[in-house]
Amino acid sequence: MASNHSTEEQRPVRHKVEGPKKHIIGFIFSVLLTLIAFAAVAGGEINTDFIYIILIGCAILQVFVQMAFWMHMKDRGHTWAIIGILFGVFVVFTCVIMAEYWAWW
Repeated sequence: MASNHSTEEQRPVRHKVEGPKKHIIGFIFSVLLTLIAFAAVAGGEINTDFIYIILIGCAILQVFVQMAFWMHMKDRGHTWAIIGILFGVFVVFTCVIMAEYWAWW
C-alpha cells in the first residue's frame, strides 16, 4: 500500500539553534555598561550633572541590551510584547509629565 505523504512531511522540524555566541556578546555588553556606570560614580572627579547623564544613558542602553539579547525581542513573534512595553513607556512618561505640572502649579 503506497503512502500519499511526501518525504518532507516525515522529517522532523528543526529549529534554528542560536548558540552561546550572542549570549556571550550580550553579557559582555552588560558588564561593560555596568563598569562604565561604576567608574563614573567611583571616579568622583566628574561633574555631578554629567554623571547623571552617563548613568541614565547606560541604563537606557542596558535596557535595550537586555531586551535584545536576553528577552529575544529582536526576533519575530514579539509584536504584542513590544507594543505592551511601548504603551508602558508612554504611560510612565505621561505620569512624569503630569507630576511635573502638578508640582509647578
